[in-house]
Amino acid sequence: MSKKVKIIGILFVAALLVGFSVFNYVFHGGARDLATEEAAFTVTSKNISTEFAANVAGATKKYSDKAIAVSGIVTSVTDSIVTIDNTIICNFKTPDTTIKNEQAITVKGRLVGFDDLMGELKLDQCTINKNN
Repeated sequence: MSKKVKIIGILFVAALLVGFSVFNYVFHGGARDLATEEAAFTVTSKNISTEFAANVAGATKKYSDKAIAVSGIVTSVTDSIVTIDNTIICNFKTPDTTIKNEQAITVKGRLVGFDDLMGELKLDQCTINKNN
């Protein structure tokens, strides 16, 4: 009986370790620092919006989950969300008080989706692109 208990205990501890490792990998293994990454694409807000309007599937495949630099004119600033040319929604980790309405800007972020109903592209982990 004690041998069975030891085996069950060892299997239980092994399952806990595997579960913890999987949890840690899923929630922390994919973290990226986009601020230090090179932008895979540099585009204007108008060009990328036109590309998505013409071919959503192709543009999504091309840009999704990649670091991209998008330039345009700031049309709205609300806390940590900046809108460029009414079509690019940029989520910053923290509010950037240097960004003002009507300012020409280039941001770098990760494309996370396209809202075809509103015609908006959504970027997260945004930073002001210092390379332009």
